[in-house]
Amino acid sequence: MLFELSVIPLGGDKHLSDELAPVLSVIDRSGLPYQLGPGSTCIEGGWDEAMELIRACHREARLRSKHVITLIRVEDDEGEHDKIRTNVTSVEKKAGRALETCADAEPAPSQER
Repeated sequence: MLFELSVIPLGGDKHLSDELAPVLSVIDRSGLPYQLGPGSTCIEGGWDEAMELIRACHREARLRSKHVITLIRVEDDEGEHDKIRTNVTSVEKKAGRALETCADAEPAPSQER
């Protein structure tokens, strides 16, 4: 299963990287496959383990903000595995070339993260 997760701490600076870095550390320590994107993180795993992780991420964000919005989108494709990679490679194959992904993009030196 794929879980697309957006954690949005409200009430702070317009740049959320300080608040979100600890949340991503929780995801990284979980051992579940994930891919960070510019506005969400895709996590692959079973329902129970992913929901436990999502709850931990929300809790971590609440340590830094009194108001947090957590959005979850679930792709439940029975029997499928390694969807983080195969979803991308399937589209690339049909496009006939490698496509740019968030991980491929290099920010300009002047861009703030």
